[in-house]
Amino acid sequence: MEGADLVTVPALRLDDVHLRRGARQILQGVSFEIGQGELAAVMGPSGSGKTTILRAIAGLEPFQGGRVEVEDVSLGAGTADAATLRRLRRKIGVVFQFHCLFEHVSALENICLAPVHAHGVRRDEAERRAHELLEAFGVDHRAGALPRELSGGEAQRVAIARALAVNPRVLLMDEPTASLDPERRAELGDLLRDLVGQGRTLVIVTHDEDFASTFATRVLRLSDGRLS
Repeated sequence: MEGADLVTVPALRLDDVHLRRGARQILQGVSFEIGQGELAAVMGPSGSGKTTILRAIAGLEPFQGGRVEVEDVSLGAGTADAATLRRLRRKIGVVFQFHCLFEHVSALENICLAPVHAHGVRRDEAERRAHELLEAFGVDHRAGALPRELSGGEAQRVAIARALAVNPRVLLMDEPTASLDPERRAELGDLLRDLVGQGRTLVIVTHDEDFASTFATRVLRLSDGRLS
């Protein structure tokens, strides 16, 4: 309607999320919103629930209370149905702390696997997209290398390329600077800024105060499963 206020929908919203494993309460009523084009850092001591937040957002671990919304996909308590998870995983990419590349196939094939086998993308189109990503991240010359032949920085860039292969709007990263020297940390920060500049939303779990203060647009601090 003409003159009506436009409503901005957050890229990501958690509303009172509770998650426990056995008798242990890991997340205790976590709520926050992150807008499109933000780089949010989740910080806190080991065991505070930081990585668990990423797992809950990505649908990798069911939670017992609350709600997770990624754009128009909503997860409630319990295990999500297969159709909801498929929709969610078109919107989210995940980069794990130890990259988790498949060791028996090349960097290029690591990037092509999900588009071809999970999303039905044609092989030639998946390879074209993979080369574009590798070139953008400065590692296309390593397309044929196996993961064990890559340096830590190269493996991380391949892992990010893999996460972006189906063009998700939200990227989740667990301790992205853990194995990087200061020069590589700065390069990663510039790369992430470029992704944010493209309108993507990034959520990173990190212990790296300097990295967060330099590159994050907001910092969320977690302690004992609660935001402080």
